[in-house]
Amino acid sequence: MNIAYVTYQDKGAYDSTTVESEDDQLLDFLKLKGLRIEKVIWNDPSVNWDEYQLAILKSPWDYFDLINDFYKWLEVLEAKNIRLLNPIDVVKWNADKHYLLEIEAAGLKVTPSVFLDNSQPIDLHSYFKKFNTDKLIVKPCISGGSKNTFKVTSDTVEDITEKLKSLLLDEEFIVQPFLNEITDSGEWSLIFFNGKFSHALLKKAKSGDFRVQHAYGGTIYPQKPTEKLLAEAQKYVDLFAKNCLYARVDGAVINQEFVLMELELIEPFLFLNTNSENYEHYYAALMELI
Repeated sequence: MNIAYVTYQDKGAYDSTTVESEDDQLLDFLKLKGLRIEKVIWNDPSVNWDEYQLAILKSPWDYFDLINDFYKWLEVLEAKNIRLLNPIDVVKWNADKHYLLEIEAAGLKVTPSVFLDNSQPIDLHSYFKKFNTDKLIVKPCISGGSKNTFKVTSDTVEDITEKLKSLLLDEEFIVQPFLNEITDSGEWSLIFFNGKFSHALLKKAKSGDFRVQHAYGGTIYPQKPTEKLLAEAQKYVDLFAKNCLYARVDGAVINQEFVLMELELIEPFLFLNTNSENYEHYYAALMELI
C-alpha cells in the first residue's frame, strides 16, 4: 500500500522556534516501521494521485485559505477511491465551525456561539450583553491559525465592526464570549487516536496575547487529565470522530465542567514530542484502521 502523507506548501506562516518539526519526525518514524509513505503537498498539480491507495491528512495548514480548491481535491480523492484519514465526510463537516451547532444539539457543552453573515447589520455591542461578558472573540467560520481572529472590547468594537463589514462580503464569522479561563488557566488539548486517549496538555498564551498557538509564542504543559475531564472529552470523540485516526479536543474547564472550543479533525498539531509513546499510539491506531 502506497500512503500519501499530506502537507502543504510551506511559506513560513506557521514557523516557530519553540517546537520541532512534528511532520518530519512522524514521517521518519512511520518509515522506520516499514510503511511505504511519502510526503505529498495536497494541491501540487504534479502529484499523480493514482499512485496512492491511502492518504493521511497531516498538515494542510492552508486549506482554509483555499477552501474551494480543498473541497475539489477531496472530490478527486473520492472519485479515485483513495481512502482518506480522517474520512472525507468528517473533514468536510469539520471545515466549517457551524458544526458546533450540531454538537450542541447533541447535548454536549460548547462555547456559546452566534454566526454572522452579510444579510443583516452588524451589532457587536449586543453580544456583550447576550454573553454577559466585556470581551468577545470573532473569527471566520472557516479558518485556522488565528487568521482574521479579533478580540473585541468596548474600546475596539467600532474599529472591528468596520473591518467585519468588508470581511463578511466573502465569508461568515462566528462570535463567542472570550473565555477568561484561557488566560487564567490555559486551554486544554486532549489528543485521541482511533477513539482512544493518548495524551493531553495545557496551552498558554504569552504575556499580553490571547492566542495560544506556538506560532504566536504560546507554550505547552503536558498534563494528566482527571477521570472526569477525560470522560467528558471522550464523549465528543465517540459521537463526532468515528473512524478518525486522530482527534484533538480543545476547550476550557469552566465551573468544573469541560466546555468545547473546537473539535480539531483536519490538521491539528498533535504535540507528539511531549512523550515518545505518543508516536507508538499514532502508529497503533493507523494499523488498526488499515
